[in-house]
Amino acid sequence: MGTGAMNRKELKDFLDQKAQQYNHPQFITSDPIQIPHRFSRKEDIEIAGFLAATIAWGNRKSIIRSANNMMKALENTPFDFINNASDQEIEALDGIVHRTFNPIDFRFFVKALKHLYKNYNGLEGVFMESQHDSSLHKGIHRLKQVFFEIPHPKRTQKHLADPYKGSAAKRIHMFLRWMVRNDQNGVDFGLWKGLQPAQLSCPLDLHSGNVARSLGLLKRKQNDHKAVVELDKALREMDAIDPVKYDFALFGLGVFESF
Repeated sequence: MGTGAMNRKELKDFLDQKAQQYNHPQFITSDPIQIPHRFSRKEDIEIAGFLAATIAWGNRKSIIRSANNMMKALENTPFDFINNASDQEIEALDGIVHRTFNPIDFRFFVKALKHLYKNYNGLEGVFMESQHDSSLHKGIHRLKQVFFEIPHPKRTQKHLADPYKGSAAKRIHMFLRWMVRNDQNGVDFGLWKGLQPAQLSCPLDLHSGNVARSLGLLKRKQNDHKAVVELDKALREMDAIDPVKYDFALFGLGVFESF
């Protein structure tokens, strides 16, 4: 069936089937989500996931390699390292480079995460301030505020997106999907019980954006915050409780099927 001939029910059935196809443990082996899947402690999963998501642009093999290097630098115990490392140990961190993310950025991210876990009950604690909001866009904005409230290199601010500045914030939305969704399929973790999948937004990138437009789910041409809001509305009309399960469908169709 050509997608142009699909009505709303047929489109939902098609995307439900594709979401189920790609929301499978086999997906983990080729995706940066494999990095947090190496850990079992909640804080290790959060930190590993956040750092892997932060550098998740470009070639996925390269992303995974760089994220593994990050974990090695943190002695494969990210929470213990971040919690207990001295300033000297943090300043000694070197060799982490992924595209424009360099050792200066990595050292600051370690310091900022230490600040969050000491003062805000960690990454989850920041987002719990938005537990009653309809989306987590305000939570992402708040994360950027508290992340950079300690002295920081100006260059590092670009590595944490802010929807309120117009960004699609693809990487942080992906991280939030990992932390909040739990459908027992074995991919997403569902660690953050105080937030709901209904609050999540689709991680919008070139692939998912192009597929969403070809399916009539998105009209806006730029992949920006306004496009995320538009896509949120379309996906929530298909599934108000778990709209971001369709990320698997849009991503899979774009990356694996060149849809």
